[in-house]
Amino acid sequence: MPLTLKSKAFESGQRIPTHYTGDGQDLSPPLSWSSVPEGTKELALIVDDPDAPTREPWVHWVLYKIPADVTALAEGIASKPTLTEPKGAIQGKNTGNQIGYKGPAPPPGHGPHHYYFKLYALDTELDLQPGIDKNALLKSMAGHILVEGELVGTYER
Repeated sequence: MPLTLKSKAFESGQRIPTHYTGDGQDLSPPLSWSSVPEGTKELALIVDDPDAPTREPWVHWVLYKIPADVTALAEGIASKPTLTEPKGAIQGKNTGNQIGYKGPAPPPGHGPHHYYFKLYALDTELDLQPGIDKNALLKSMAGHILVEGELVGTYER
């Protein structure tokens, strides 16, 4: 059974409110999830935009070492390498080489972009330092993903 990933800020397939974008306050949206399988040791989250006019998807957020008993992220997670809420979670670098969440800001007139929030349940505790990128996280998770959940939001300028 896949993880169920939701946000009270927007429904899957719907527009991400400006408040959570580069045109607004650029805060990470609140997220919650359910159906975490037994045996999960920790969770990881990657947010990216495959519609970006770049060779690879534009990465907006890399968050890992989320404790398995955590079922939600509050709005506006601080852009710090190591978090106190949720305790022990660590953030990596986005495509802009910054730590933490960086909201949607697609090129004006480029049409709607799709932002994939992907949550992974892992069967191991990753031994990672703060500041890694999406590819390093995916490599570390290889063979350890029990299940994943996805929430897609859209945004255009």
